[in-house]
Amino acid sequence: MGSESEGVQSPIVTLPQGKLKGTVQTDGLPQPVECFLGCPYAQPPVGDLRFRPPTALEPSIETFDASNYGKAAPGNPLIPPRIPLVYGEDCLTVNIFRPRLKHADRTLLPVLVYVHGGAFNRGNSSMQNTASMVAWSEQPFVAVSFNYRVGALGFLPSRRSAEEGILNLGFQDQRFLLHWVQDNIHAFGGDKNNVTLMGLSAGAIAIGHLILHYSDDNPGPFHRAIIQSGSATTRDCRRYDADAIERYFQDFLAATGCRQDLPAADTFEFLRKLPLSVISAAQDTVFDKYKATMQWAFRPVIDGDIIRQAPTESWRQRKYYKIPILTGFCSHEGSLYVDKTLSNPEQFTQFMRVLLPSLPDEDIAQLDALYPDPSTGDPTYQDERVSTVGIGPQFMRTEAAYGQFALIAPVRQTAHYASSLPGAPPVYLYHWDVWTTLLNGAAHADNLKYETYDRETTSLSEAQKEVSGMFHAYLTSFICNDGDPNKLRGRYKHRPEWRPYTPDQPLTMVLGKGNRELVGGDGGIPAELVHETCYDEQCKFWWERTPITQQ
Repeated sequence: MGSESEGVQSPIVTLPQGKLKGTVQTDGLPQPVECFLGCPYAQPPVGDLRFRPPTALEPSIETFDASNYGKAAPGNPLIPPRIPLVYGEDCLTVNIFRPRLKHADRTLLPVLVYVHGGAFNRGNSSMQNTASMVAWSEQPFVAVSFNYRVGALGFLPSRRSAEEGILNLGFQDQRFLLHWVQDNIHAFGGDKNNVTLMGLSAGAIAIGHLILHYSDDNPGPFHRAIIQSGSATTRDCRRYDADAIERYFQDFLAATGCRQDLPAADTFEFLRKLPLSVISAAQDTVFDKYKATMQWAFRPVIDGDIIRQAPTESWRQRKYYKIPILTGFCSHEGSLYVDKTLSNPEQFTQFMRVLLPSLPDEDIAQLDALYPDPSTGDPTYQDERVSTVGIGPQFMRTEAAYGQFALIAPVRQTAHYASSLPGAPPVYLYHWDVWTTLLNGAAHADNLKYETYDRETTSLSEAQKEVSGMFHAYLTSFICNDGDPNKLRGRYKHRPEWRPYTPDQPLTMVLGKGNRELVGGDGGIPAELVHETCYDEQCKFWWERTPITQQ
């Protein structure tokens, strides 16, 4: 968490739910940041409130110690946590970060709400170093991060779940939190009418669904969005009663020892009485059963409420909330997920068939043209790492196909649709290209430490500091200036102007272009606006098949 300055008085904020006594973070920061951590925003979803929608807190005059992060929702992390974590079912907590300003400066500030990622099966609110992002910003803003239910506790879809009205509970938590922000953020100096949502991976997918949920006639409790490595059209989005969804649910019931023939009410009464350890073990068992095929057993579904219909239909019907959007992707979005030992073309074909069983044979065959087999002598996916670090010769090809299907094409699809109407609010697209490891390249979520100007990154070298500083400046300018990434000048005023993406001018800001410094190369170019066409053919293929691949 960082140290608190000696003699600095702990900040206190009074809300209807009680007084929150926070802490002050100063360690390694250019200015103190007041932090209110682990604050409840709903009743603990335990006991009879397990597998139920979030419930409002009761009024109180008690003082709450807000000096430590709250419990993270149960889930096995993909990457090591940034700070030590305690896991538990009582996870509906929020963190608020604000610069310590003089009283005279306390006008209402722009607000950032960060939605963490984790494939809807893991993750927590401390994944982003939000205090660093606030402290290094040259324009002040208030930032919010929060936990929501993940895995089986947050996303256990089925016909029986629908009968009980408990589909997409994790999304219900997120929506509940956004209304908590509307009701309470003024007490922290934040402006409820100037809110930016920001999220990566599952957090980005969630924001994408919220943009499609709200509309200009029914505006959401936010006013712009930063959507990173994810979108509403990422991977699949099935109905709650799809066969695969029911199969995951039946597997979960079997792992908990629940009878398969119980009515909906009795099923969830049984599940509410189980120890958390049984729920968590069953969750891990079912998740692990399907993860090798890139299937998420616990995930959002079309529920008729937050997700009313297939996301592609909402985009095509122009049923979305028209707000400024900044979105982007990393060069190697699939590298953390694809087996690095893949060595023959049959393994590539089998991987894609298992991933997308609904794709017809002619489409599978077309993948050979889009992602040429290196064993035929085609140089596109020839990989020198095969000889230097032992990567399988089919890895680079398979990583590209998966990463573009799952994340790059959906991100670019959001940029395309959101910018296609005359007079649409601006859309800004980026491409993150800094290699952090030789094995994974510019991998999914690698930008996370850079965007907050985290000293773990800025201390590495001048080249890493420069790309971090420029990205941080673009983002904080977008947050603080009504969705304009260029208005803030400051330390990084020399960064290139970021002009919006349009279908006719698909401009992309490449961040860390050619930066291979951490793997033995040079520092590349920190930021360059380009007309990027290298993904056009592949994205066109995946966009045309979204109605199939989302089933």
